[in-house]
Amino acid sequence: MAAYESPHIRRLRSDHAALVRLSEESTIFRFQANGSPPRMYMLEFHGKSLAREGDRVIVRSSHQVEVELAAAYPRTPPALRWLTPIYHPNISETGMVCLGAYAAHWAPGVSLADLCVMIWDMARYHNYDIRSPYNRDAALWTAHQRNFTFPVDHRPLADIRASLGRVEPDLERDPNRSSRSLAPLGDIAVVPDLEIRLELDDDEPSPRGRRPIGADRSEVTFLD
Repeated sequence: MAAYESPHIRRLRSDHAALVRLSEESTIFRFQANGSPPRMYMLEFHGKSLAREGDRVIVRSSHQVEVELAAAYPRTPPALRWLTPIYHPNISETGMVCLGAYAAHWAPGVSLADLCVMIWDMARYHNYDIRSPYNRDAALWTAHQRNFTFPVDHRPLADIRASLGRVEPDLERDPNRSSRSLAPLGDIAVVPDLEIRLELDDDEPSPRGRRPIGADRSEVTFLD
């Protein structure tokens, strides 16, 4: 007779198996797991995202995110922390990640593999929201910059599977399509011609006393 496993343990096993499959379908995604079944993960994404270096926004190609699954998971959301530098409206300078609508109304049916897709779509600027930012400096820069075309990386996370025609190609390649993500952040705020502007207090300094980067000061640098 098989030993009883709680729904929590079964979910942990299911999530781990799904991440193994996802890593086999992706040249972008790798992970390290800790525990049996795993409760801690180090997620690795190898593709283009943006980081800030002094007065420049640079392209960074290697990213790490720490994930902890608490005892109440999946009733409560995973704890996420971005470990590598990233410049994104919905990720704080200390690595806190905004899950948008899921932050207030977490859906237990969202798997860890689904969350990895959301994280990658955030990293590559396929999914972002400048209206309720965690990083106001990055939100202001995003609204006005002209040096980068979003998403900065056109590959979906399961890029091997996509290349075999088993998933829908990236939607941004078709300008007539408007759906751009799984939308954990709510409606995506893409700024075509400065039609959306942030209402920031002029007397409030930018994070760490820095001035927002203007479009004429951004440079592109690639980091591994």
